[in-house]
Amino acid sequence: MTKHITHFLLELGAGFAFVGRQVELNVGGDDFYLDLLFYHLNLRCYVVVELKTGDFKPEHAGQLSFYLSAVDAQVKNEQDAPSIGLLLCKTRNKLVVEYALRDNNKPIGVAEYQLAQALPSDLENQLPSIEQIERELEKDA
Repeated sequence: MTKHITHFLLELGAGFAFVGRQVELNVGGDDFYLDLLFYHLNLRCYVVVELKTGDFKPEHAGQLSFYLSAVDAQVKNEQDAPSIGLLLCKTRNKLVVEYALRDNNKPIGVAEYQLAQALPSDLENQLPSIEQIERELEKDA
């Protein structure tokens, strides 16, 4: 497990530190859960990663923007830079993403994930399918 986590962090790039999974934030008496929270040591800011099992929807940008505001208000220190958001979706329409983020002043990126292409062929039969992973993610959401 440590090897996989290390490999994942290296793929993100140098300087990422894992903070938590399903990190709870309470805003106005309501609980919200961040899929993944990292801290970037060089940029000195939190990085919120939201995982979506389907296509990008404009409301995902609003949700992530809300999470960034909450992290900046409740978690970050005065000396930290504003938090960054990364939304990972199964697919994205670039024009829809552009319109959704056009007037947003928060640093948010949207990318597609590709689980199957990243797996060596000898491991594909030993690991759950994309459909199984998506069902598990939907249960956690």
